[in-house]
Amino acid sequence: MGGTSAGVRIERWAEDDFDLLRRLNIHEVRAHTGGPETEEQVVARHARYVAGPGPGSGNMFTVVLPERVKVGSVGYWERVWNGEPVYEMGWAILPAYQGRGLATAAVREALALARAERTHRHAHAYPSVGNPPSNAVCRKAGFVLLGETDFEYPPGRWMRCNDWRIALTG
Repeated sequence: MGGTSAGVRIERWAEDDFDLLRRLNIHEVRAHTGGPETEEQVVARHARYVAGPGPGSGNMFTVVLPERVKVGSVGYWERVWNGEPVYEMGWAILPAYQGRGLATAAVREALALARAERTHRHAHAYPSVGNPPSNAVCRKAGFVLLGETDFEYPPGRWMRCNDWRIALTG
């Protein structure tokens, strides 16, 4: 499985992607999402990613360059937001590869897969208001800014986010 856009592919998360998840678990990548996780949390996250797709585990993918280098993750999972079942989206790119449009290309590919499922009307993303690069990804990928909101992530920690939404169905 996978698509291409600007030379980027996304591929279903696999058992051998654990090292990538560890490399993404650094302050530079997780500064706006509660900071790096413990080893136990990373192991549990990896297990959820491998178990997906499905309720609670979502649909997670690696971001792969043409030369087969895995440089990040992108995915979507179900949640209820303001009484509506939606997909929530998230992504992360290793610092050495940021600023090249890779996250935007990967998000577009993930959106195409989410649309093909014909499950939900909308997808949302909730980047911190203090995270200009992730907010730019939303804008460039076609999301519409609905406004600021308080969002709990990780569990037990509230942050101020932008609520971005994109239609998945006509």
